[in-house]
Amino acid sequence: MSRVICAGHVNWDVTLRVDALPEPDGEATVESRVGAGGGSAANVASGLVGLDVPAALLGSVGDDEHGHAAVAELASKGVDCRHVVSVDRGPTTVKYIVVDAAGEVFVLGSPGVNEAFEATDLPTDPLAVADHLHLTSQSPDTAATLARRAHEVDTTVSFDPGRRVGDRGYADALREVDYVFLNDREAATALGEAAVERGRSAGSEPPSEVAEALARTTLVLKHGPRGAEVRDGDDRHVHPGYPVDAVDTTGAGDAFASGFIAARLDGAAYERALAVANACGALTAAEPGARTQLSWRRLDDLVEG
Repeated sequence: MSRVICAGHVNWDVTLRVDALPEPDGEATVESRVGAGGGSAANVASGLVGLDVPAALLGSVGDDEHGHAAVAELASKGVDCRHVVSVDRGPTTVKYIVVDAAGEVFVLGSPGVNEAFEATDLPTDPLAVADHLHLTSQSPDTAATLARRAHEVDTTVSFDPGRRVGDRGYADALREVDYVFLNDREAATALGEAAVERGRSAGSEPPSEVAEALARTTLVLKHGPRGAEVRDGDDRHVHPGYPVDAVDTTGAGDAFASGFIAARLDGAAYERALAVANACGALTAAEPGARTQLSWRRLDDLVEG
């Protein structure tokens, strides 16, 4: 039985490490090129398994070399991939991730089938026996349907909607979830910069549908090197994070989500969950690639008892 089901993107990542990000009409030197599995849902599932939380994955790949490799890599780590759909109407989504010497990242995406799966591809029984459903970037209708189905069987739900939180029509899905993960840029897009700095009620502009939906949830805000916080109604819980020399921030937010979910399922209070989550994000940012091998043993050196 999988305690957590992660739904969303399963990609193949091609990571290009460059000496510097070029200016327009400029050029950079590619110092290395590595291909490996990626995608937010896949990254979180992999991180959870490393933290001894059985996890299953719901997503879609093409019936091609990249798709087969991505699923095989996840299965070798112990992720339950029986709900990953292989489709023949398009290729596996490939992301080209460019990382500079300071660990800063930008992403180039190619069209693919990572949103070809539907809510009906997940049977009711696995969802009913799971403790938690984690949603990442996917079709808004699929996200909303999965969240509603989860609540019908008393399974808690978290959602990391990603950089397009403000323009993909996620309001219906956000109304159905218990936790929402946002980084600073995403939170400013969804709530406005003043609300992020002072609390979600700040500002005099009428709230958008997304902002109204977020007002009903618990927000988990990721501040990168400045740590993270939980806003649960009027309560605010803060953790300062851990100083690391960033090598590659790809996947750090997904590792953060893995740590937070694992800690909460273990009964941790918000402060402890934030400490574990920040440690997972820091370990990932300090190493190349989107998937650092997470484990409780590795976290012991960072996390306060």
